[in-house]
Order: sequence, then structure tokens, then C-alpha cells
Amino acid sequence: MLPAIGGIVLAAVVGYGTYRVGLVRGSRNASSTASVAAGGGSVQAGQGGRKVLYWHDPMVPGQKFDKPGKSPFMDMQLVPVYADEAGDDGKVAISPRVQQNLGIRTAEVREGSLATTVESVGSVAWNERDLYLVQTRANGYVERLYVRAPLDRVRKGQALADIYVPDWVAAQEDYLAARRMSADLADAARQRMRLAGMTEEQIRQIEKSGRVHPRLTITAPVSGVVAELAVREGMTIMSGAPLYRINGLSTVWVNAEIPEAAAAQVRPGSAVEARAAAWPGMTFQGKVGAILPEIDPTTRTLKARIELANPQGRLVPGMFATVSLTPAARKAVLLVPSEAVIQTGTRSVVFVASENGKFAPVEVETGSEANGQTEIRSGLSSGQKVVASGQFLVDSEASLKGATARMGDAGDADAAKPAAAPTHHGRGRVEKIDPDSITLSHEAIPTLQWGPMTMPFKLPRGDLPRDIAVGSQVTFEIRQTPAGDYQIVKITPAYKHAGSGDGK
Repeated sequence: MLPAIGGIVLAAVVGYGTYRVGLVRGSRNASSTASVAAGGGSVQAGQGGRKVLYWHDPMVPGQKFDKPGKSPFMDMQLVPVYADEAGDDGKVAISPRVQQNLGIRTAEVREGSLATTVESVGSVAWNERDLYLVQTRANGYVERLYVRAPLDRVRKGQALADIYVPDWVAAQEDYLAARRMSADLADAARQRMRLAGMTEEQIRQIEKSGRVHPRLTITAPVSGVVAELAVREGMTIMSGAPLYRINGLSTVWVNAEIPEAAAAQVRPGSAVEARAAAWPGMTFQGKVGAILPEIDPTTRTLKARIELANPQGRLVPGMFATVSLTPAARKAVLLVPSEAVIQTGTRSVVFVASENGKFAPVEVETGSEANGQTEIRSGLSSGQKVVASGQFLVDSEASLKGATARMGDAGDADAAKPAAAPTHHGRGRVEKIDPDSITLSHEAIPTLQWGPMTMPFKLPRGDLPRDIAVGSQVTFEIRQTPAGDYQIVKITPAYKHAGSGDGK
């Protein structure tokens, strides 16, 4: 009897203990569930104290849920988004591992000057400021020409022609006679020679020799090339008639065409280097003499008149020359790699990298661009880091459209439309067909890093090929829409090979 009573007591004790343990576990589970539901999306996860902001379906990232569970869009569980992973104030948080996979590279915003060089092509021409005109100062006859053809080279002081001047004969004879009579008469006669066109040097020659010099030898006033010859032997010439036109060759002009967009960078006095195909390996130095105030309406170019030193007269008019113009030094500006700037219609945007692997889009005002560098006039400061490679792939973690839209007005109608999303190929089985969607249980899609799953896809026009029905094996192409979900681009039956049992 006693053993039976002891067994009953022992069973009661064990049952009561089990009841108490159940109560404790139930209360713990209830409190945990209550904390999940009451947080409204702010939940302390069990591991590491990480705070969950909300749950979402990675395939439809725009929809948020305040509780865990199964996605209403496809056959998969909702994924939590933690506070330390979400971007604040438009920032995008990307882990170092993902950054490495995406090939994200940053560059520092630095101060510097754009060492721009304007390249152009021009033709060599005479330096019109080095032009000399040789003409007569009295009536006479051309007795002899020493330089007889255009484009002949001459040296300074070289004899060009002998001119017989009858008026000079009478003036010289009067001077020689007056000099024997009195000094006053000699002065008057000397003045007559000046009025006849004789120079002081010629008059001194008459005084020194004491005889008449009826002929005038005309000499070259400068070394250069006879650009024009207007006299021949035996001609009668009048006072002031042009005889020779001589151009110096110590310097030449190059008339170069400067694009209208680069006109602000070129100023008179800018240093120039020129090269000519006729003299390979040789560089000619010079400077911009003037920017002519006229634009060619066809080519939209300005003409820069460049003055080049021409040692040994190597450059001659008509040659082509390639010129490199170096603008005057500019003040230091902020520079970033040109590839870091994203053009979004009316705005220019860069992604600025901050601590903890976060990136924020910043609208900037750009200036000049040269040698792969772009001037930043506003929006950034020196020392910041911007994404120089892989900035478009940041959209795989947060939509670039949504990030940039928060920076500007919602009504900006001039913003550029995003490029069409890429298509992805898959294979699966039709599970359900609705008027505007089709549910597929598909195999893995490597390009999206999706595993096998069952999910619905939108049908853009609601029509399907006639030979596709529930249970059909299909191959398909999908593309992500701006809303974040995926729609069918193309779908066709996937017929099995003959002998598989049900193929066609």
C-alpha cells in the first residue's frame, strides 16, 4: 500500500514541475512575440543587440513590413533590414565585401589647376609687321637691276637697282659751284639737294668726293625675301613709285583656328609651341600675338595670330603647322576624376564616401574638363572622397533614381530617364495564370543570384502564347520595372528532346 502511495506522490511532483516549466517557457515566448509586434518595426534582435527597422522582400524592395513572415509576392521569407545597414539622410550603406565585389573605387577631392593645352592647326604667313617697301624719291630711269625675280632672298644693305636721276645732276652741280663762292650759297644749294630727294648720306658723299653722282644705288633695308618686284631695267619711274616689297623672315605668323569653346582659354601673350611636317623633330617657339575679333560661321572658330621665331628662315608662307597653346596659369580649383561625375539631365551628381561604408549622392556644379579631371565649383570640399568607379552599381543596394530624386524638386521634368534594365533568362514550370500575371516555379537564375523558387511575374500586355498553359515547361526573359518588381519580356514553351516521354 505504501509503495503505491509513494508512486502517486512522485507522479504528482513530476507533473507539477512540468507544469511550472511550461508556464515559464510560455511567458518568455509571449513576451518575445509581444516585443516584435509592439515595436512597429523597431525590434531588438536576439544576437548582438542589432535593431531591426523593418522586413522586406529583396525582389520588391519598395514594400516594407513591420513583422517577419512569408512574402506575399513570392515563395520566400521576408528579410530583416537592420538599423546599422540602412542608409540615413539618403545614404547608401554597403559592406566592404560587397564593395569589393562591385569594384567600387574612390578618389580624393583635391586642389589643383587644370593644365589644359589647346591643339590646333594653322598655316604659315608673312609677318606683316616685318614688311618693308622700297620706292623712289625722285623721277628717273632704271639703268640696272641687281635683284631681278620675286622671292629672291636678299641681305640687308645688298644693292637692288641703279637709278639715273636727272634732277639730282643739276642740284649737285649747283651745290659744287655755290660751295666755291660762299658758305651761304652752299647752304641754300644743300637744301635744294634735300628737296630733290637726296638723303643726308648721299649729300655727305657729294661733299666728300667733290664731284657729281648722277646715279642712285638702291639697297635692301632688311634681310628677307622679295615678295613683290614692280620694276624692270629701262623703265621710267616717278617719285614715290614702289620698286620692291621685302618681307623679313626672322619671324612669321601662323594663323590658327581656335574652337569657339576654347576661346576663353587663349589670350594674347600665351606661350605657343609649333611643329611643321617639313622639319620633323624641330620645335618652334612663339606666342599669341592677337585673337582676331571674328568667328567663322561655318566652322565656329576664331583665328589666333601666332608669332613664331623663324631661325634660318626654315618656315615659309604656305606651310602647315601644328600648334600647342598653353593658357596662362589659373588659380587652384577643386578637381575630381571626370568618371566620378554622373550626368542626370539638368544636374551633375557624385557619390561621396563617408565612414562605415556609406555613400551619399551630392549635387555639384562642374566647370572645365581636361586630362580626365573635372573642375568642381560647388558642392564638395577638399579631402572628401568620391566614388570614381562602380558608382552605377551602387543602385544594386539602393535605387539611384530614388536617391537623386530626394535632392531635387519632384516636378523636375527635365531629369534624364534611366536606362532600360537588363534582361535575365530563366527556365521553369507554369503554376498559375492570372489576367495580368503568371506564377512560375523556376530554376536558379545566376544573373540575379536567385535560387529555385516559386513567384509571380507581371504580364505587360496580359497575353500569352496559345501553347502555354498550367503545367507547361517554359523558358522566359524578365526585366525589373521602375517599381522594383519583375515582368515577363518574353516567354516560350521549352520542348523536351525526343524520347524524354512527353516531348514534341
